Amino acid sequence: MRVEFSGWTKHRLLMEWIQEIADLCTPKSVYLCDGSEEEYTELCELLVKDGVFTPLNPQKRPGSFWCASDPSDVARVEDRTFICSRLEKDAGPTNHWKDPEEMKAILDKLFQGCMEGRVMYVVPFSMGPYGSALGMLGVQITDSPYAVVNMAIMTRMGKKALEVLGENGSFIPGVHSVGMPLKVGIKDSVWPCSQTKYIVHFPEERSIWSYGSGYGGNALLGKKCLALRIASVKARDEGWLAEHMLIVGITNPEGEKHYFAAAFPSACGKTNLAMLTPAIAGWKVECVGDDIAWMKVGKDGRLYAINPENGFFGVASGTSMSSNLNAMKTIEKNTIFTNVGLTDDKDVWWEGMTKDKPSHLISWKRQDWTPESSEPAAHPNSRFTTPAKQCPIISPSMDDPQGVPISGIIFGGRRASLEPLVYEAFDWAHGTFLGASLSSEMTAAAKGVIGQLRHDPFAMLPFCGYNMGDYFAHWLSMENQTSKLPKIFHVNWFRKDEQGNFLWPGYGDNGRVLKWCFERVSHQIEADRSPIGWLPKLDDLDIDNLNISQETLTKLFTVDAHEWKKEIEELKKYFTLFKDHLPEGISLQLQALEKRFS
Repeated sequence: MRVEFSGWTKHRLLMEWIQEIADLCTPKSVYLCDGSEEEYTELCELLVKDGVFTPLNPQKRPGSFWCASDPSDVARVEDRTFICSRLEKDAGPTNHWKDPEEMKAILDKLFQGCMEGRVMYVVPFSMGPYGSALGMLGVQITDSPYAVVNMAIMTRMGKKALEVLGENGSFIPGVHSVGMPLKVGIKDSVWPCSQTKYIVHFPEERSIWSYGSGYGGNALLGKKCLALRIASVKARDEGWLAEHMLIVGITNPEGEKHYFAAAFPSACGKTNLAMLTPAIAGWKVECVGDDIAWMKVGKDGRLYAINPENGFFGVASGTSMSSNLNAMKTIEKNTIFTNVGLTDDKDVWWEGMTKDKPSHLISWKRQDWTPESSEPAAHPNSRFTTPAKQCPIISPSMDDPQGVPISGIIFGGRRASLEPLVYEAFDWAHGTFLGASLSSEMTAAAKGVIGQLRHDPFAMLPFCGYNMGDYFAHWLSMENQTSKLPKIFHVNWFRKDEQGNFLWPGYGDNGRVLKWCFERVSHQIEADRSPIGWLPKLDDLDIDNLNISQETLTKLFTVDAHEWKKEIEELKKYFTLFKDHLPEGISLQLQALEKRFS
């Protein structure tokens, strides 16, 4: 079939590529998306008609929908995610690799006729504010209307992106299919997907191919696939950073503002920090982004960041008015809920949302559920897709094409001991070492081991598009570009006492830690040198109206030499994973740490 573009674009290479994919996948028709509100409404109505979406109560949650995936299609499929660089060593020990030509042969067979009986949607989108020098354009081809409406929320999608692309601009191509052709006589399922799944990245070609899944980052190719795996390679080649980081602006009572980026592994409070309501009077936090930061050195030598996304794709389970008030307010309208419970009055519910449980609802498996049910109402990885602009504390700077100047970078993990509440790196190289050393304890039993340590450098383990050792080297090399790089901090909200109780209250009180970081980047306060970095002078940590004893405060900042010597031995073993790709700068930092404890 010939694709009719009729004024949609004059970009010759884009049109040729779309035609090529249409010839390969043989859909029944091709729909060129314009990103209009009318288009979004029509696609949502189609999803309702097909039984995928259930409209929610317009009095309780206007413009919102509930849907449930196939139970086999609920999360990222890391074991089926490939970095197909030309050389295996360029993918590194933390990624799955396959020879590009071998993978292309597999994909050619899978995608041949894979959209038969379906509509092929073409989705042009901008990652970051339109026209931003820090942004990037992409085009996703998909046979999933669910993916289209989610991309409409998560990115700046439609005609304006095509205008910025022009007739010869560059774009990242992505092809996605649920892998379930509708041959004659076959009835479609509510959530089509295939048992065969591939999420494939060709870093040198800057292209993405995704097959078999309709869920989350597997299907929304602008998210982890483009914004991190492909972007991280582009950032390495061009001298900038594509990071799994939130971005917040913090303003003190005097009106001075600083922006921070922060990286946390899963279950470490990342979204809560992005939408923080500080417990200290007069301080204000604004959210620029909750998940991804692209950072480049500006003309003034400072590091500037944009949030390339336009929405939040947040984990619903555990989100509540007490854990994240601003997230709950954000999802009051115009939100797509996936794999949560559907209440009898057509609202949503999940474990941890309220103290009282509904007496009955429809679970994410589309089954009757009561508090006595043996299975949860919502999947642990249930999600909400919601416009970022609806967040009560969204920063006006989110749309600034120049980005925001980053004064501080924060790394954090979940450690019951060892790591203090907060400390500052000695310099950029030491801060890079802190990011490379980032680890977190498992929150549940893993093969019978509770609290097992999981290394997650820079919180990028599943998302780095090239060799992680080379990624460490790239971070170290940023020091060659400017002398005005941000200060780097490490936090740990999860330190416990001998009885297993958390020493720090967390949530809004984490604003007290941000205040200390703020005052350090403002050069307002001194700090105490320790073997691991600069520790707060206890009088400088704001604990006004906080019921915490001096003994507890001391425990929060204890640096136990015996524990740290064990940590150093653990890091020595871990870093051997990267062999000759481990940069000398990281080895030197580890040696220096060991020497400070000798």
